[in-house]
Amino acid sequence: MELHIVILAAGQGTRMKSRRPKVLQDLAGRPLLAHVLDTAAALDPARIHVVYGHGGDQVRAAFAERPVSWVEQAEQKGTGHAVDVAMPQIPDGATVLVLYGDVPLIGASTLRELLQAAAQGLAILTVELDDPSGYGRILRDPEGAVRGIVEQKDASAEQLAIREANTGILAAPAAQLRGWLEGLDNDNAQGEYYLTDCVAASVAQGRAVAAAQAADEDEILGVNDRLQLAGLERIYQRRQASALLREGLGLADPARLDIRGRLRHGRDCHIDVNVVIEGEVVLGDGVRVGPNCVLRDVVIGDDSRIEAFSHLDGATLAGDCQVGPYARLRPGTELAARAKVGNFVETKKAQVGEGSKINHLSYVGDAVLGADVNVGAGTITCNYDGANKHLTQIDDGAFIGSNSALVAPVHIGAQATIAAGSTVTRDAPAEALTVARSRQKSISGWRRPTKSKG
Repeated sequence: MELHIVILAAGQGTRMKSRRPKVLQDLAGRPLLAHVLDTAAALDPARIHVVYGHGGDQVRAAFAERPVSWVEQAEQKGTGHAVDVAMPQIPDGATVLVLYGDVPLIGASTLRELLQAAAQGLAILTVELDDPSGYGRILRDPEGAVRGIVEQKDASAEQLAIREANTGILAAPAAQLRGWLEGLDNDNAQGEYYLTDCVAASVAQGRAVAAAQAADEDEILGVNDRLQLAGLERIYQRRQASALLREGLGLADPARLDIRGRLRHGRDCHIDVNVVIEGEVVLGDGVRVGPNCVLRDVVIGDDSRIEAFSHLDGATLAGDCQVGPYARLRPGTELAARAKVGNFVETKKAQVGEGSKINHLSYVGDAVLGADVNVGAGTITCNYDGANKHLTQIDDGAFIGSNSALVAPVHIGAQATIAAGSTVTRDAPAEALTVARSRQKSISGWRRPTKSKG
């Protein structure tokens, strides 16, 4: 039986107080809906249907590359109505799994258990909560069979004492679900068509309702405001840190690491506090990352060291490199083995050869440096002429004196020396000293200007 997944993502989320729809709010650097879509895709469904409403253009644009079926819910009339608008696209022979775009931590393994329970009919996912406030309560008969679900606003005092709560997530054969949805009414405190009323409809037909229970209540937590979103962020990050620790990554403080992408690491790596990981990050063996660093889409070779407050984006480092503190490596930066980029240095689209050093206060962009090049403090490659970018090439063993400006396109030969303070506008020959600065002179008897007393 093929699986069709319906994700409800039409809510406005007014309590977020945002111009963006709720399902586009970020969790770990990605929209809430992205997390749900990833989990849904892991179940290998025949089709994923996303029911959208408020801010639908934004939602569809954010996931334009996703192979999903978009279904508009023009009027928000409740969860039952939301699923019903998706049913025309689902064949009777399918199993339907209903998820929510603002419940991002639900796990694929939990959903697989729910789908197994739905093999013969309707199955719902429940959870035991110490405080089930806000959730519908599961009603069972004396033998423990599920008899229905009562929403909090419709519950009696006795029913409110029930701790088993409805998560809203359910699975059912499409043909049966279609019939139950057609029979829903909105005679309730909210005036909405409740998806949960399908439980009572199934029981009324003499069909058993199965229940799978989430082992971890964090899985079923939803988002209604920024306080809840912040709470989910910490849960998500704690999960990521715990998994990395189990895999052997050293963390100075698991509570002060933010994973907003994917991190792969070798042996004996260590990450200090307040580090942010974005995109795809790969650490070789023995890599150490200092505090307050941002790593985005980088590959860092064995035994390299990233010092505090460094920002690496789209860079590739070979083994035994040293970066920072306070360094910024922009996209296209490639460091060969034993290269060093020091404090307050910025690089962009720069190839830095083996053993080369850019130690202090420099900008090197659109450049190719050979091996064992030494770039002095305050050096810049003047790579932009206002319209186009140009290349600076520095060959093996060149020494660039402090406070030099290399005006590209320019080629510095092997073993060349550029005198400090030079502005180099023409190629500098190999094994020669190039001085490109005005001659120093002193003027005797000169007086500084003074302010007029008038």
